[in-house]
Amino acid sequence: MSDLLERFLGKHEFTSYEDFYENFQISIPNDFNYAYSVVDVIAAQTPDKTAMVWCDDKGNEAKFSFAQMKCYSDKAANFFKNHGIKKGDPVMLILKRRYEFWFCLLALHKIGAICIPATHLLTTKDIVYRCNAADIKMIVSVADDEVIKHIEASTHQTPTLRSKALIGEPREGWLDFTSELENASDVFEKPVGNEATTNDDIMLIYFTSGTTGMPKMVMHNFTYPLGHIATAKYWQNVEVGGLHLTVADTGWAKAMWGKIYGQWISGAAVFVYDYDKFIPKEFLDTIVKHEVTSFCAPPTIYRFFIKEDLSKYDLSHLKHCSIAGEPLNPEVYNQFLKATGIKLREAYGQTELTVTLATYPWMEPKPGSMGKPSPGYDIDLLNDEGVSCDIGEEGQLVVRTDKHAPFGMFKGYYRDADLTHKVWHDNIYYTGDMAWRDEDGYYWFVGRGDDLIKSSGYRIGPFEVESALVEHPAVLECAITAVPDEIRGQIVKATVVLAKGYEGSDDLVKELQDHVKKVTAPYKYPRIIEFVSELPKTISGKIRRVEIREGDQK
Repeated sequence: MSDLLERFLGKHEFTSYEDFYENFQISIPNDFNYAYSVVDVIAAQTPDKTAMVWCDDKGNEAKFSFAQMKCYSDKAANFFKNHGIKKGDPVMLILKRRYEFWFCLLALHKIGAICIPATHLLTTKDIVYRCNAADIKMIVSVADDEVIKHIEASTHQTPTLRSKALIGEPREGWLDFTSELENASDVFEKPVGNEATTNDDIMLIYFTSGTTGMPKMVMHNFTYPLGHIATAKYWQNVEVGGLHLTVADTGWAKAMWGKIYGQWISGAAVFVYDYDKFIPKEFLDTIVKHEVTSFCAPPTIYRFFIKEDLSKYDLSHLKHCSIAGEPLNPEVYNQFLKATGIKLREAYGQTELTVTLATYPWMEPKPGSMGKPSPGYDIDLLNDEGVSCDIGEEGQLVVRTDKHAPFGMFKGYYRDADLTHKVWHDNIYYTGDMAWRDEDGYYWFVGRGDDLIKSSGYRIGPFEVESALVEHPAVLECAITAVPDEIRGQIVKATVVLAKGYEGSDDLVKELQDHVKKVTAPYKYPRIIEFVSELPKTISGKIRRVEIREGDQK
């Protein structure tokens, strides 16, 4: 256990899941600020300790110690301060996986400004919406022609946006972040008095991925990073001195789950692979070359991995693999285990939460299960009448907060008390996700409440049908959605991406339908199957079933 982790947890070693759930406690310091309380502390104690190993798909590589992280974050803080950014000012970062993201994030923490990470796939309309919803004062962006085009097209509609900074080539109308960073002072005085941060100040605002509607503004305070101790240490199983890789763009909350907070507190370095296109072979070569010790990715990544001949890769340094973002199909679990000997450990959470359910080290994984509740999370399943569900009964997953709110839980939706109250009232937070619990206390995902299909009186969860389909060798990945039907109310539709060597045909449609009938209940088979080259997804890899449904309606 790292020295820093002991400061927050004490020296208690857990002997079982029950011990972990009942006795895990975090000691939260007064006025905790991750940049000062963690990064600068490590930099002072072990300045040469590796914080990050970075590389891109063009052959560039860099390595940063904690002393360098402190230096560059202080420089970045002076850059922001020199351009009028102060405590409470919202700043949007559109930086893909550039290492400058970490400099900027820590710098904004030090100032007490609000960091708003954003994906580079935003359109002009998306940027206008975000800037006006949050009164964004500055945008820091990578030198990407498409991103620049949308930012510049949005400026006449975003009155609060005072300045734009660019990393890379200088551009008229933009601040030159790269040159100004190098010229900035590496001494930044920690704010005091009213300018100092408190635990309850807003530190981050995430715009949700918008899988079911307009993005919501999820706000987290300065204690949020401590909620990810369980994420890194006990779910991802990062090791002291190890190198952890989470596959995530910095625009989404998953980056905070796996690329900074819990990993550094737990004594691991983070590995960042900056790529434009996911190529399984190149990704695996990179993992092998840099001797990654722990790895976390959405199911999509693993689905592509198991299609490769994994015996050709020396994965001996890789000890722990975890998975989140969407439910894990058992077939993926079994094939990855057979190829690597590593048991994938699944978890569940939301942008509003930290790791809520997980398969922790003391638990035997059940392929397809989300695991058991995390410490601090009082989990329940409620039926349509608001009554707790019995074992095996499907209900909405909720978090009870009458005793206390979990570590790292959001503070609400920014500037939207009505929406906050809609999902969190009477000391119950409603996730909107449907699940059931087995006799061993493991939870199983059924689907978003909006994604459930009601056909001829039956309730069909998309995940079960998707799991059945991906067991067929012809299916690389798929999405199950509902299509309106006059007789049955709704019928099941499968949108399928085929594996290499297969082509869509009426015979294959019949074969896949028969396969689902054999694997699961006959009434769940997809009456419509559409073959596509790719599924619509968020940048974090989540399938946008709402986009498929909207396309069908059109």
